[in-house]
Amino acid sequence: MRLLRALFAALLPILAAMPLAAQNAATLLADQISVISSGALAARGNVEAFFEGTRLSASGIVYDPGTDRIIFEGPILIRLADGTVFTAERADLGPRLENGLLLGARMVLDRQLQFAANQIKRSEGRYTELKSVVATSCQVCAGEAPLWEIRAGSVTHDQSERQLYFSDAVFRVRGVPVFWLPWMRMPDPTLKRATGFLIPSLRSTDLLGVGIKTPYFITFGDTRDLTITPYISPLTTTIEARYRQNFLTGKIEVNGALTQDKIRPGQARGYLFTTGQFDLPRDYLLRFGIQTASDEGYLLDYGHSAADRLENFVSFSRFRPDFISLGRLTAYQGLLPDVTTESTPPVLGNARFERRIRPELLGGLLRYGAEIEGHARPYETSGTSRDVARIGLSGTWQDSYLFGPGLIAEAETGLALDAYGTFDDPANEGLLARVQPKAMLTLRWPLIRTAASGGTDVLEPVASIAWSESFGGTPVNEDSTRSELDSGNLFALSHFAGQDRIETGPRLAFGGTWTHSDPAGWSGRLTAGQIRRLEASPDFATTSGLAGYASNWLVAGQLALPLGLTFDGRALLSEDGIFGKSEGRMGWSSKKFDLSASYVWLDADLAEDRPDEIAEWALDLGYRINDVWSLDLSGRYDLAADRPATAGATIGWNNECVSVELSASRRYVYSTTVSSSTDLSLEIGLNGFSAGRSGTTTSRVCTN
Repeated sequence: MRLLRALFAALLPILAAMPLAAQNAATLLADQISVISSGALAARGNVEAFFEGTRLSASGIVYDPGTDRIIFEGPILIRLADGTVFTAERADLGPRLENGLLLGARMVLDRQLQFAANQIKRSEGRYTELKSVVATSCQVCAGEAPLWEIRAGSVTHDQSERQLYFSDAVFRVRGVPVFWLPWMRMPDPTLKRATGFLIPSLRSTDLLGVGIKTPYFITFGDTRDLTITPYISPLTTTIEARYRQNFLTGKIEVNGALTQDKIRPGQARGYLFTTGQFDLPRDYLLRFGIQTASDEGYLLDYGHSAADRLENFVSFSRFRPDFISLGRLTAYQGLLPDVTTESTPPVLGNARFERRIRPELLGGLLRYGAEIEGHARPYETSGTSRDVARIGLSGTWQDSYLFGPGLIAEAETGLALDAYGTFDDPANEGLLARVQPKAMLTLRWPLIRTAASGGTDVLEPVASIAWSESFGGTPVNEDSTRSELDSGNLFALSHFAGQDRIETGPRLAFGGTWTHSDPAGWSGRLTAGQIRRLEASPDFATTSGLAGYASNWLVAGQLALPLGLTFDGRALLSEDGIFGKSEGRMGWSSKKFDLSASYVWLDADLAEDRPDEIAEWALDLGYRINDVWSLDLSGRYDLAADRPATAGATIGWNNECVSVELSASRRYVYSTTVSSSTDLSLEIGLNGFSAGRSGTTTSRVCTN
């Protein structure tokens, strides 16, 4: 027993990669434990030791108290608590595994990156130095060179900084030397953030030629980083940058680029996008964004964005169960020549406050609040520089009741008071006030049936009677020009998108919803309805589905089938049986496929700045060919003009040690300010030198 205790006391320090407290428990298993003639303690035969996440196994261990060294006899396996694995034929180490030598050794970091070396030397519990090294994250098969490897005279692993330092390094592909570097530094697989070069990428476009991007990542502690990406090609010299910083109460991100190219010779081009959000006192959230570009084509030429306008904003918000407070100031920069200030004011601002209470005397829910908004046109285009401001007060009461046969009645009534000021518009300039009372009663009767097969049907007919009126002046319509009938507003009190217009007079909305859920694995939902009025509003566009005394019929449905197949569609149908605005989507998700397809149809309507009809197909397809190969296809086709809009394809090849992505895309532009272009890009990554890549693919299996 004394010999066993002595051996435990000697072996405890070697079972972890850091000093261990004496009271921690360890487990030692061996076929034989003895004291040899020199006074050394020995454990032989299937020796295994476990301690605080560290595991050690060897055919034999000999501890010499005179030299305070432990001799390990192979085969040796040491698995540290941080995941680092050592194997060796023979080892001579100190009692804490902090100093010593392993011969004929291998080291594996984070189950990804493996090193084979003639010897491995441990020092100071921090540095691991390997001599005559071969490093790879590929599966190594006997008699076959790995897909890639780095052969180096020496490699030093700094366990504290989690860095790898190579000297006299040769990069090989299938055993063939590709390039030599006298010295290089790379992060080990456990390090998520480290200053250094990121994976470069090749890009070829019709506009910019063949170029290369070489991003360099710089860390400033744990909360800040900067990525600088030079983009060099025969036709452009560009510097791209991204800065990110986290604060205790928020975060910011800045993306930008500065360019000199031959697309617009002698002109400095570039863009700047900034986003941020911060938590403020009293549960307020502050958000802001800055977007600017030198010209209308820059973002498309360099693949940064396909937006047709840029948005600069600052907003605040606070949401509580009984109180809402929010505000936003937005300035737009149009990128298309046909976007005018008549349809889109450059500067918009609004603030809204709303309180919700449940009065004991009335019951139900009472909401009341105030809103301030304004639209400003600092410069004049299309003959107008009109500015508009509005102050509004509103109150709404809602309640619901249940009657004997399951009939649900929902009542809503409210009052809104608005004051408008219109400036720089001779036809409408001045101040006006408006009062809008409103009321609505909705009846719902959900009917449920369970079939013998176990399927459930829910049929819910709905009818609502609504009335509202406007007394006072009529403001210019700024925010209600894009109204549309859909499932969300079929039974709403107002069908206008904004506040400048309100439906007047009585009206009736009726329809219903049928929902089915089947135990066989499929479900469906169908909604249909129509609105009828005594007074027609001239402010609804013809294609909105809301114009006239009777609206179009709204038909919307969803269908979910087994094996991940889904359908979703919506259409407006006139009383003559003619389809108007329509859209449909299909999705399919399985182990092999991810498919998303959509179709949209919009009639021409000058009231919505759409002189021509729009009909378009869009497709996104992802196909996992096997554990290594993948294919992604995407495209949009303009059916109305009978011409493509975009097309793209990406081929990916990814195994345990290499990631390759080749993509090609074509943008078809029919404009005098922006040109069509084809974009080719290639990215190659070596798995094993960055965190988060392990376990993404199945490793290759060696065959005899």
